[in-house]
Amino acid sequence: MFRPLTIALATTLSLLSVAAVAADRSPEARLAKAIAGRTEGEPVRCIRLRDIRSTQVIDKTAIVYTVGSTVYVNTPSGAAFLRSDSILVTDTHSSELCDIDTVKLLDSGTRTLMGSVGLSKFVPYTKPKNSTPGQ
Repeated sequence: MFRPLTIALATTLSLLSVAAVAADRSPEARLAKAIAGRTEGEPVRCIRLRDIRSTQVIDKTAIVYTVGSTVYVNTPSGAAFLRSDSILVTDTHSSELCDIDTVKLLDSGTRTLMGSVGLSKFVPYTKPKNSTPGQ
């Protein structure tokens, strides 16, 4: 009698842990992790290309650009085409990446064009400054 109950409980716990892992990998969870502990600022139209240190694609959601200690989130039009394994190709005509620019998306395996997205304004997220040293 206890054995079927034990098996059922073990199965339920296993399924719950799989669901928790899947939730951690969801686009929403990945974006939340990227901006965790940061404060949202006023959107800006452009960021300087030379200052971008890393780029992270959040599936079907956003492109996250790291500039120094600031994280900029861009939720482009056509975001449904975004995949974390996409290669981003930008063709800019200035030293900045702006909300009027288009980003082409290439498949990382075949290098074929998968689509493109139109950038929107860049929303900065910064870590709050400590008002008291040592905190």
